[in-house]
Amino acid sequence: MKGLKNIEVVPHRTEWQSHFKAEKAVLEKQLAERIIALYHIGSSSVVGLSAKPIIDMLLVTDDLEKLDLASPLFEQLGYEVMGEFGISGRRYYRKGKDPRTHHIHAFQFDNVTEIERHVLFRDYLRTHPKAATEYGKLKLQLAERFPHDIDSYCDGKEAFVKQLEKEALIWHFKTRDS
Repeated sequence: MKGLKNIEVVPHRTEWQSHFKAEKAVLEKQLAERIIALYHIGSSSVVGLSAKPIIDMLLVTDDLEKLDLASPLFEQLGYEVMGEFGISGRRYYRKGKDPRTHHIHAFQFDNVTEIERHVLFRDYLRTHPKAATEYGKLKLQLAERFPHDIDSYCDGKEAFVKQLEKEALIWHFKTRDS
Protein backbone atom coordinates (compact mmCIF):
# COMPACT_ATOMS: atom_id res chain seq x y z
CA MET A 1 0.00 0.00 0.00
CA LYS A 2 1.40 3.36 -0.96
CA GLY A 3 1.47 5.95 1.76
CA LEU A 4 3.43 8.85 3.13
CA LYS A 5 5.27 6.89 5.82
CA ASN A 6 8.92 6.15 5.06
CA ILE A 7 10.11 2.57 5.03
CA GLU A 8 13.10 2.68 7.33
CA VAL A 9 15.81 0.01 7.19
CA VAL A 10 18.67 0.63 9.60
CA PRO A 11 21.88 -1.13 10.63
CA HIS A 12 21.45 -3.71 13.38
CA ARG A 13 20.96 -2.23 16.85
CA THR A 14 22.21 -4.12 19.89
CA GLU A 15 19.24 -2.93 21.99
CA TRP A 16 16.79 -4.97 19.89
CA GLN A 17 17.59 -8.08 21.93
CA SER A 18 16.83 -6.32 25.22
CA HIS A 19 13.63 -4.85 23.75
CA PHE A 20 12.55 -8.38 22.84
CA LYS A 21 13.39 -9.73 26.31
CA ALA A 22 11.45 -6.93 28.00
CA GLU A 23 8.37 -7.45 25.84
CA LYS A 24 8.62 -11.23 26.25
CA ALA A 25 8.59 -10.83 30.04
CA VAL A 26 5.42 -8.70 29.90
CA LEU A 27 3.66 -11.09 27.54
CA GLU A 28 4.62 -14.18 29.50
CA LYS A 29 3.39 -12.59 32.73
CA GLN A 30 0.06 -11.51 31.23
CA LEU A 31 -0.59 -14.54 29.01
CA ALA A 32 1.23 -17.33 30.85
CA GLU A 33 -1.52 -19.88 30.35
CA ARG A 34 -1.65 -19.28 26.57
CA ILE A 35 2.07 -19.19 25.69
CA ILE A 36 4.04 -22.36 25.06
CA ALA A 37 7.01 -20.51 23.56
CA LEU A 38 7.89 -17.00 22.43
CA TYR A 39 10.75 -16.49 19.97
CA HIS A 40 12.52 -13.41 18.62
CA ILE A 41 12.34 -13.80 14.84
CA GLY A 42 12.76 -11.60 11.81
CA SER A 43 15.69 -9.45 10.85
CA SER A 44 15.96 -7.69 14.21
CA SER A 45 16.86 -11.09 15.75
CA VAL A 46 19.94 -11.53 13.55
CA VAL A 47 23.07 -9.73 14.79
CA GLY A 48 24.59 -7.64 12.01
CA LEU A 49 21.52 -7.70 9.75
CA SER A 50 20.00 -4.41 8.65
CA ALA A 51 16.32 -4.31 9.50
CA LYS A 52 13.25 -2.22 9.97
CA PRO A 53 13.41 -1.23 13.66
CA ILE A 54 10.51 -3.51 14.62
CA ILE A 55 10.74 -6.48 16.98
CA ASP A 56 9.12 -9.52 15.34
CA MET A 57 8.03 -12.29 17.67
CA LEU A 58 6.67 -15.78 17.12
CA LEU A 59 4.20 -16.86 19.78
CA VAL A 60 3.38 -20.56 19.99
CA THR A 61 0.08 -21.19 21.76
CA ASP A 62 -1.84 -24.24 22.89
CA ASP A 63 -5.13 -23.07 21.35
CA LEU A 64 -5.76 -20.21 18.90
CA GLU A 65 -9.42 -19.92 19.86
CA LYS A 66 -8.47 -19.43 23.51
CA LEU A 67 -5.81 -16.92 22.43
CA ASP A 68 -8.55 -15.03 20.58
CA LEU A 69 -10.33 -14.62 23.92
CA ALA A 70 -7.28 -12.68 25.12
CA SER A 71 -7.74 -9.99 22.43
CA PRO A 72 -8.82 -7.36 25.00
CA LEU A 73 -5.61 -8.03 26.96
CA PHE A 74 -3.48 -7.60 23.82
CA GLU A 75 -5.28 -4.29 23.21
CA GLN A 76 -4.58 -3.19 26.82
CA LEU A 77 -0.90 -3.95 26.16
CA GLY A 78 -1.00 -1.61 23.14
CA TYR A 79 -1.43 -4.17 20.37
CA GLU A 80 -3.76 -3.89 17.42
CA VAL A 81 -5.48 -7.26 16.90
CA MET A 82 -5.36 -8.07 13.16
CA GLY A 83 -6.75 -11.64 12.96
CA GLU A 84 -5.16 -13.97 10.41
CA PHE A 85 -4.06 -11.01 8.26
CA GLY A 86 -3.42 -13.05 5.11
CA ILE A 87 -1.97 -16.23 6.62
CA SER A 88 -4.42 -18.99 7.48
CA GLY A 89 -3.95 -20.33 11.00
CA ARG A 90 -2.07 -17.25 12.24
CA ARG A 91 -3.05 -14.51 14.61
CA TYR A 92 -1.23 -11.25 13.95
CA TYR A 93 -0.79 -8.38 16.38
CA ARG A 94 1.08 -5.13 15.91
CA LYS A 95 2.10 -2.53 18.44
CA GLY A 96 2.78 1.14 17.89
CA LYS A 97 1.41 3.31 15.15
CA ASP A 98 4.20 5.70 14.26
CA PRO A 99 6.63 4.22 14.77
CA ARG A 100 5.55 0.59 14.84
CA THR A 101 7.56 -1.22 17.52
CA HIS A 102 6.48 -4.89 17.69
CA HIS A 103 4.79 -7.58 15.65
CA ILE A 104 3.51 -10.88 17.01
CA HIS A 105 2.86 -13.82 14.71
CA ALA A 106 0.95 -16.40 16.76
CA PHE A 107 0.46 -20.01 15.69
CA GLN A 108 -1.05 -23.01 17.39
CA PHE A 109 1.56 -25.56 18.50
CA ASP A 110 0.58 -28.09 15.83
CA ASN A 111 1.14 -25.66 12.94
CA VAL A 112 4.68 -26.99 12.66
CA THR A 113 5.16 -25.85 9.07
CA GLU A 114 4.71 -22.14 9.85
CA ILE A 115 6.56 -22.29 13.17
CA GLU A 116 9.58 -24.05 11.67
CA ARG A 117 9.57 -21.81 8.59
CA HIS A 118 10.09 -18.73 10.76
CA VAL A 119 12.56 -20.24 13.22
CA LEU A 120 14.68 -21.99 10.56
CA PHE A 121 14.84 -18.82 8.47
CA ARG A 122 16.13 -16.93 11.51
CA ASP A 123 18.62 -19.66 12.43
CA TYR A 124 19.88 -19.91 8.86
CA LEU A 125 20.57 -16.18 8.71
CA ARG A 126 22.29 -16.30 12.12
CA THR A 127 24.68 -19.00 10.90
CA HIS A 128 25.19 -17.80 7.31
CA PRO A 129 26.55 -14.23 7.46
CA LYS A 130 26.95 -13.97 3.68
CA ALA A 131 23.24 -14.68 3.15
CA ALA A 132 22.35 -12.22 5.92
CA THR A 133 24.53 -9.52 4.33
CA GLU A 134 22.93 -10.07 0.91
CA TYR A 135 19.48 -9.92 2.45
CA GLY A 136 20.33 -6.71 4.31
CA LYS A 137 21.63 -5.08 1.12
CA LEU A 138 18.47 -6.06 -0.75
CA LYS A 139 16.27 -4.56 1.96
CA LEU A 140 18.25 -1.32 1.96
CA GLN A 141 17.96 -1.08 -1.84
CA LEU A 142 14.23 -1.77 -1.76
CA ALA A 143 13.63 0.78 1.01
CA GLU A 144 15.48 3.37 -1.08
CA ARG A 145 13.61 2.41 -4.26
CA PHE A 146 10.14 2.18 -2.65
CA PRO A 147 10.34 4.54 0.33
CA HIS A 148 6.54 4.89 0.64
CA ASP A 149 5.31 1.63 -0.87
CA ILE A 150 5.37 -1.29 1.58
CA ASP A 151 3.72 -3.65 -0.91
CA SER A 152 6.45 -3.13 -3.50
CA TYR A 153 9.10 -3.38 -0.79
CA CYS A 154 7.68 -6.75 0.33
CA ASP A 155 7.17 -7.97 -3.24
CA GLY A 156 10.80 -7.11 -3.99
CA LYS A 157 11.98 -9.36 -1.15
CA GLU A 158 9.68 -12.28 -1.87
CA ALA A 159 11.76 -14.33 -4.34
CA PHE A 160 14.94 -13.85 -2.28
CA VAL A 161 13.16 -14.85 0.94
CA LYS A 162 11.63 -17.93 -0.68
CA GLN A 163 15.08 -18.99 -1.89
CA LEU A 164 16.56 -18.47 1.58
CA GLU A 165 13.71 -20.47 3.12
CA LYS A 166 14.50 -23.33 0.75
CA GLU A 167 18.21 -23.13 1.60
CA ALA A 168 17.34 -23.04 5.32
CA LEU A 169 15.28 -26.22 5.05
CA ILE A 170 18.00 -28.04 3.11
CA TRP A 171 20.61 -26.82 5.64
CA HIS A 172 18.40 -27.99 8.51
CA PHE A 173 17.99 -31.50 7.17
CA LYS A 174 21.65 -31.81 6.22
CA THR A 175 22.78 -30.80 9.69
CA ARG A 176 20.26 -32.83 11.73
CA ASP A 177 21.41 -35.80 13.74
CA SER A 178 20.67 -39.07 11.94
